[in-house]
Amino acid sequence: MSKREAFLEAAGKENVDDFLHFIELHRATAEPFDVEEVVQEMPSHQREALWSRLDSLLQNILKELPPQHSEEQDMEQDLAQVLKHASSVVDAVTLVAAVSVKTLQEGDTYNELLKTAHTLHELLELLPASGAPLQLHIQTLYVAWWKKGLQDKEKFGRAAFLISLQKSFTAKKTGNEIQRVWSLHDVLLSLDHTSDDNQQIKELLLQCFQRPAYIRSDDGKRFLVFLFSWNLDFIWAIHGTIKNQLEFCNKNLTTHITEIYFRAWKKARGDFLERIESVCIQDLMQNAILLHRTSPVYGKVREIVSYFHTKKRSSTVDKMLHDLYKPILWKALNAANFEVRANATFLFTEAFPVHDPEQSKENIDMSIQKQLDTVMGLLDDPHPTVRSSATLGVCKILAKYWELLPPAIITDFLKKLVTELAADSSSPDVRCSVFKCLPLVLDNHLSHPLLEKLLPTSKYSLHDNSEKVRIAFLDMLIKVKAVRAAKFWDVCSMDHLMARLAIDSQSVSKRIVDLLFKSFFPVNESEKEWCSRCITLIQMNPMAARKFYQFAYKHTAPTNIIKLMLVIRRSLNSCIQVNSDMMDINDSNKENSIAPPVNLGQDMALVAGLLEVVVILWRSVEKALKHNEEAYKYTSAKFGNVMSKYFQAFEDERATSPLIKLASFLPPAAVPTFSCGVLSRLRKMDSGASPAQYSQLLDCICSWGQAADILELITDWLSASLPKQAGKEASRRKVRIQESVEAKPDLALAYLEDLFSHTATRDKVLALGEKPLKQLHTVLGNWKSVLYSHLSSTTEIQECPSVETALKAFTFHGRLGAHLQHNSFLTVCRDVILVDLSDEKFYSEILHLCSIVLLSDGGYQCIPAVLLILKEVASSKVPEDKNPDQENEEDATAVILGVVANIFQKIIEVLAKRVRKDPDGGKQLCLSAVTGMRDFLQVAQTWDREPLSGVLSTLFAIIIVENRRILQKIAHPEEVIAPQSVDEMPPLSNTLLSVILKSAQITKSFLTEVGSSLDSEAISNLTELAAVLHVLAVIKGAKGSEAGVKSAAVSIQQQIHKHAISDEDGGEIQRAIYDSSVKTLNEILHL
Repeated sequence: MSKREAFLEAAGKENVDDFLHFIELHRATAEPFDVEEVVQEMPSHQREALWSRLDSLLQNILKELPPQHSEEQDMEQDLAQVLKHASSVVDAVTLVAAVSVKTLQEGDTYNELLKTAHTLHELLELLPASGAPLQLHIQTLYVAWWKKGLQDKEKFGRAAFLISLQKSFTAKKTGNEIQRVWSLHDVLLSLDHTSDDNQQIKELLLQCFQRPAYIRSDDGKRFLVFLFSWNLDFIWAIHGTIKNQLEFCNKNLTTHITEIYFRAWKKARGDFLERIESVCIQDLMQNAILLHRTSPVYGKVREIVSYFHTKKRSSTVDKMLHDLYKPILWKALNAANFEVRANATFLFTEAFPVHDPEQSKENIDMSIQKQLDTVMGLLDDPHPTVRSSATLGVCKILAKYWELLPPAIITDFLKKLVTELAADSSSPDVRCSVFKCLPLVLDNHLSHPLLEKLLPTSKYSLHDNSEKVRIAFLDMLIKVKAVRAAKFWDVCSMDHLMARLAIDSQSVSKRIVDLLFKSFFPVNESEKEWCSRCITLIQMNPMAARKFYQFAYKHTAPTNIIKLMLVIRRSLNSCIQVNSDMMDINDSNKENSIAPPVNLGQDMALVAGLLEVVVILWRSVEKALKHNEEAYKYTSAKFGNVMSKYFQAFEDERATSPLIKLASFLPPAAVPTFSCGVLSRLRKMDSGASPAQYSQLLDCICSWGQAADILELITDWLSASLPKQAGKEASRRKVRIQESVEAKPDLALAYLEDLFSHTATRDKVLALGEKPLKQLHTVLGNWKSVLYSHLSSTTEIQECPSVETALKAFTFHGRLGAHLQHNSFLTVCRDVILVDLSDEKFYSEILHLCSIVLLSDGGYQCIPAVLLILKEVASSKVPEDKNPDQENEEDATAVILGVVANIFQKIIEVLAKRVRKDPDGGKQLCLSAVTGMRDFLQVAQTWDREPLSGVLSTLFAIIIVENRRILQKIAHPEEVIAPQSVDEMPPLSNTLLSVILKSAQITKSFLTEVGSSLDSEAISNLTELAAVLHVLAVIKGAKGSEAGVKSAAVSIQQQIHKHAISDEDGGEIQRAIYDSSVKTLNEILHL
């Protein structure tokens, strides 16, 4: 008996086991049995007989199914076996039917096959969720049926399309399902849009416009564009769905939606084109005009409309814009509401010229001239917002159409901007917009000659009352310099720039430095020239010079800063009038091999200015010098050699101050004469000395690590000044002051005030430890007796120290107590905050505060505290037993947990940024965050799947990014090594994985997220897959992680062979990464 006959014989109720065996052989790739080949070889009568037997088999197997599930426990097992057997038979019949459709030949009678298809259609509606594999095979049958164009193809095509559409929303890999939906899109043309039977499909189709997977993918876009041409009435529903969703779309998604609108309009014809223009595009234009600028969708609507403006190269777009704007734009430009006028101005100037290309040239010219007059009128609008919008529009028009506009019109526009609106006294926003928008015009080189003449008239804008105007003006000057439109000093003189640099804020000053840097720090010139320019700058404006060199480090390398310091030192040496010393100094500098120093003469003001510059420069590179010990020693030695001579030669008060500050940067051994006398000078200081006399000396003492000495002096003075009763306890310490110096309690408290007022000195004092600080705290506390005596005495006691001194001492007693007990103090504050977290309004505000703090420059320092707050907020929202009456509360909880997850993401991003910027500090920060992160994740583990997935996906993403970056930086193949433990991971990954692996439950959830990411094809390139394998290699030894690790590894195994690299295909490093990944994969899977 041949295979055909055997297979035909098996396709019956009596031989059903043989039939199923044939299907198993077909599915086993190793077996030489192919159902499609067998059916194709069958003659026509055999195929018809096969289909008849299949239909009978299907009908019989379905009739044998029990009408309902038996409730008797002893029958449940038998029932399960029956259902399993029936499902296998139905599945097998479906497979053969699908193969038969593919092999169907012209002239074949397929009535029996049609019956089978109808039976399966009835069965399809009854399938449970567990019947997904059977549903897939039925879908395959119906797709083949539709493509063959067989009888009742509309019914079966609709079923296949509906299945694909539903699966595209639920499948992990949506790409394939969306592709299948697109391949079946013609099915929609056979559906009746008005039929209630198709209501489900219409709702699902509208959901497609809410799915990022559809909006982003190419096939999804094609399908969504097609839906605009499915039915005229459906266009309105599509547009409404998009508008409702627009508020929640990010910028990237909005861009894709914009492209869909444009492609739908471009493809449409006839009534569909007219409907899209009137219902969609014109409605968007109307909204872009009427919406408040504060509306969350205003920017997105404007972006969509602006996209059409960018396509004005096409005459059809020009025609469409003219026709759609005609009934709404010109009316809006004259509306009573200023926001409407401003919005219309933006659209009008962006779409300029709005004309009908089908008109005659004369009519087009007249229309454009009228529009230019309209724009000029908008520059005189009574509301500043409209004038600002018109300013932006004019600059865009000039930049784009300079060559096409008459010179007279161009001149009128620029004069209006530069001479009138730049000096608009009624609105700083208008003045600011002029200078913000002029760089657009400067990008067109044809504008430079005219602007070179006009811009000097705006020079006084540098001194505008509004800081934002000054900033915009300077940004424009920087642009003038960059495009070489004019000499910036011709626009605004150097004296004005210097004057403003000397007194203005940091935002303004740094821009002036950017403008002037190459003029006063020409890095391509000799070092002597640097010094000459420095001297010139100091002579022009000493205060401006100090500001200039504060920001100089932003524009050049630390090496150049140090070179400038050393060349200034050589110039300063010329003022030292001891020839023998000068010979030594010059000999010590022979290695520099630079030109002779600039002669300063005896100008002490200039000398003081140079010393101030050296201090400023040293402070700007202090951190770099700490990281380069050799450079620090060399620079310290150079200045240390001459410091004693400087103190002798430069006795002017202005020069002494920077010298003392400079000495604080050096080790005390480098300035022995000065450093040995500082403490003595502080002891001998008059009680009424001003902070200027002792502040820098205190700074020196602390910088040299001698804070303990000054603290002892303060303690001794305060102890010695107490009355005997109050000082009795303190006297037991047997304090002895070496020198016979009068105790000065007021000066001691002044020193203490100065030490605690500056962060650097305060940190040095507090780092001394508890013993000296507690001694001082006790002595300060003893001064309370003076206050008690004063309050209880009726007469003034002349011998007692002043009450004012006692009050100051009592104040410092409290301040120092807060520092000594800072942990307890902060714990109390924390507990107060945590109690208030039960209040909904309070925790909303505290979460907002956490977001702001994290985004600040020093926000990273607050990460441990923020994690604690997140943990407490999340704990208060842990889900309890579900109550159907608490839906609103659950929605509110979901929102709060979403906010918490977003803040946690910010924390991880800040940690990653800190680790990159300051590796050592970043490691310490990670360690400080471990406890808080562990507690937070333990709470997050109790959340619902969706918010928990957000937290875990954040962790997974940052770990992969960090490991990927490490792999991308590899320079040699030998460096490609898979880590074997957490300690071998990069810093942040080390911390995060350590926290995750502490809990078996968190590890399991994390691996679930890893698997989900792999299944979604979010990770696809070789480097990312290798990074995931590094993570799995570390996790594989964790308790209870075997199943999750192997599942993820299998997913990688299915993808990684696509990236197989031969020696000829790729570089050595990529090959090494691939080989290492395969090796790691084999180790995980025990292959």
